[in-house]
Amino acid sequence: MFRFRLGSVPVHVHTSHLLFSAVLAYQSLPSPGRHSGAGWLGDQLADPSSPGHMGAVVTYVLSWMFIVFVSVLIHELGHAVAFRFFGYRPSVDLVFMGGVTRPNTDAPLPWHKDVVSSFAGPLAGLTLGVLCWAVLMQVRGRSEVADFFLGNFFFANMVWAVLNLLPVPPLDGGHISTALATRMFGRRGFIVSHVLALGLCVGMVLLAIKSGALFMGVLFASFGYQSFRVLADVMRARNEAKEEEGPKAQALREAQQALREDRLDDAWRLGNQLLETPGLSAGLTSRAHYLLGWVALKQGHGRPALDHFSQVQGQPVEMHAVAAAFSLVGDDARAVGYWKQAWGESQDRTVMHEYAGALIRLGQVNEALRLPGVDPAAAFRCAERALFIRGAYSEAAAVSEAALKYVPDPGIAYDAACAFARAGNVPEAVRLLQRAEGLGFQDAAYASSDEDLSHLHGHPAFEEWLARLRPAASP
Repeated sequence: MFRFRLGSVPVHVHTSHLLFSAVLAYQSLPSPGRHSGAGWLGDQLADPSSPGHMGAVVTYVLSWMFIVFVSVLIHELGHAVAFRFFGYRPSVDLVFMGGVTRPNTDAPLPWHKDVVSSFAGPLAGLTLGVLCWAVLMQVRGRSEVADFFLGNFFFANMVWAVLNLLPVPPLDGGHISTALATRMFGRRGFIVSHVLALGLCVGMVLLAIKSGALFMGVLFASFGYQSFRVLADVMRARNEAKEEEGPKAQALREAQQALREDRLDDAWRLGNQLLETPGLSAGLTSRAHYLLGWVALKQGHGRPALDHFSQVQGQPVEMHAVAAAFSLVGDDARAVGYWKQAWGESQDRTVMHEYAGALIRLGQVNEALRLPGVDPAAAFRCAERALFIRGAYSEAAAVSEAALKYVPDPGIAYDAACAFARAGNVPEAVRLLQRAEGLGFQDAAYASSDEDLSHLHGHPAFEEWLARLRPAASP
């Protein structure tokens, strides 16, 4: 890319523009044996065996690159002059097959300025073409070089101007037709202008196929696809706007409210009923999956959460939600990376301790406890909780008991006892309850009603432990 200025207008010439013009020039080389269109280089180009053939090819390509460069530049300067007239500070980029001139303003252009500035480009090209034709009429036959350049400047600018005035976005004619139609008919005019553009593109593609103009066919096929996408997006937006006011959106809002109030069963039921509704839009479908992913996560079900999150489109799923889902399914090797990224993005201490918990479950205890500002008790509790929720009770108990080496906390010892009890290991559960008692646990009422210890009821060692706590709990 190289840069220069024309007055106050900066011009950037991208490599893609030069490469495209070179390819276009090379493709337009006359066939061997034909002199037509080659001008003063005709003899050398017509005979590949002539000594000057290769030099003639290079000269021909460079000449056409110059014609394309100047023609596109004049076209874009037409836009730039109009923008300057309206008080903007334009810049020009020559890219690929054409160029882009920006007014460099944050505010949208008023419709009349858009129309005038769009038309100014083709007008500048038409002016250059007419001037070249007028000069050619005066000097024709005096110089083959002058005839070549003047004739091809006229041809290139006429073709480029007419092409650009077709009512097909992103061509200038498309900007003009869209601005005028929208001004006169509003949203309906915008749609009509793109329907017109799509129909014209289809016609141009058929014409290109019939005439064998492959490049023109591909070009208008891409323009037609853009118009089709715009129309599809408009129709989708209209349908979603209508849907936001309808009963389906209301059902989603009810499910979201249930989730906010932790009525998880209601949220799950309402969300699934919504997904079963016929004709549900892609937007509401995605939002329903997002809601159900969070419901599953809060219920401790990692696999359904991942299934629903994977079907969310058009909105982000929080990194810590994905991390928690992988933790719940037991895939800590993947979860730890998501936890680390979520912590890096949020700098939230809760997320950091979940990251530390994932490291502990992977056996990387020292790395977990080296995290800045980590609370060992919170880190081990996070490590134990995911194991407990997914039913890995023996592993949860082992993690909690290991935590006592770093944090001799009665609550952690009690959690280990609960995990052992859930695993059906009565002797180890009682042993950890006694350990919790030794560290200061005294809440006999809570222990006697804790469902996690229900398997211990009736066992002499557990009843003896409870009886020993009750006098200490009396006033």
